[in-house]
Amino acid sequence: MMARKTRTDKRVLVVDDEVDLAELLELTLLKMGLSVDTANSVAQARQRLDSQRYDFCLTDMRMTDGDGMDVIRYVQQKKLDVPVAVITAYGSTQNAVDALKAGAFDYLAKPVSLEQLRTLIKSALNLDEEAVASASTGPARMLLGESPAMKQVLELIDKLARSAAPVYVSGESGSGKERAARMVHAQSVRAEKPFVAVNCGAIPENLMESEFFGYRKGAFTGADADRDGFFQAAHGGTLFLDEVADLPLPMQVKLLRAIQERKVRKVGATQEEAVDVRIISATHQNLARCVESGRFRQDLYYRLNVIELHMPPLREMGADVELIARHVLARLAQQSGQVVPALESESLAALRHYAFPGNVRELENMLERALALCDGQTITADDLQITPATESMREEGASAVTDNLQDYLDRVERAAILEALEKTGGNRTQAAKVLGVTFRSFRYRMERLGL
Repeated sequence: MMARKTRTDKRVLVVDDEVDLAELLELTLLKMGLSVDTANSVAQARQRLDSQRYDFCLTDMRMTDGDGMDVIRYVQQKKLDVPVAVITAYGSTQNAVDALKAGAFDYLAKPVSLEQLRTLIKSALNLDEEAVASASTGPARMLLGESPAMKQVLELIDKLARSAAPVYVSGESGSGKERAARMVHAQSVRAEKPFVAVNCGAIPENLMESEFFGYRKGAFTGADADRDGFFQAAHGGTLFLDEVADLPLPMQVKLLRAIQERKVRKVGATQEEAVDVRIISATHQNLARCVESGRFRQDLYYRLNVIELHMPPLREMGADVELIARHVLARLAQQSGQVVPALESESLAALRHYAFPGNVRELENMLERALALCDGQTITADDLQITPATESMREEGASAVTDNLQDYLDRVERAAILEALEKTGGNRTQAAKVLGVTFRSFRYRMERLGL
């Protein structure tokens, strides 16, 4: 696996023939802001050490073509300035002692405690807490995935970061729209300026204008001092408008003017003040359909949707589900101070076959519950509480709550598909675009509904 660049400029080599454990260790170290390479054998470790300078090496004790002692001896033989720590089996005190005598920096016992690992790494590399914390929240850690869908997203984010154009992020709830917006901001020239996220659906309508544009002292009862709004708070940076489709029409008019004029007027003020913000908006709704129904202004739609960034649902990301699950599980275990349990093969299969209507947010919830239910060592399919009914669902992304509700949803979906096909003269590709779904999802829905 290729190393991923982060902010600390420290590089670590992880040597382990257990691919799952190697990936977990890699994710933990990446989160600390380190660059990481992995080797799955002693021979491969030697090749890595010959071709690259490392600041630290973490190796398992037992491997198919040798052991951790071989790695320690190779480092000493080559006179490499690389501290080496070994991972020993639980209870193998003699192995740990032998490794320390041979020149190991330290050792960890299985099952590996990520908290102990972090402490060891910080000690070996002299990392300070602030540097680790800032690196762990950097753009490289915001979105995970190697699938074609995620690679396309990451490539587009790189391009969008070099632009100043407004961006509209579309996608289902829980698909990572805010993470994508933060990543665009973090890689842009505005990175050192504020990123202000606003949930448009959570603000009472009578407070919207004062929240967005601020107010002057005495503008209304309770306004006992001047206050800036979201636009002023984001000056020089990025204003992220989440669930923008929930804005009432009167506020849409005021927002359009602020974006066009690059000026805002505080409630109770007589003068406008200039603001410099980049607008990124998002919603899980079909914004084009909101325009068609009259719930969203067309002029504002075109002002916001200059470039669209579509976030794929988790069910379309293939093997990325496992990668994201392991990353989430490692984070949850760290937060609760637990050893990271293994995901057994049946539980991984259950995750791969589940449709995740709530996407990554639902995955996080599922794993948090499983972490509480499991035996502390292994997460089973039962711990995930995925029922056979939900396992069988792929593309529809909605759970069959009751037969009557599902029948109703099927009727609504069938009517929407038939209407889209009628509008496009039977062109399924265009009909999928009208409905705001992928062609693959559209085709599956037609097959499921017998159309």
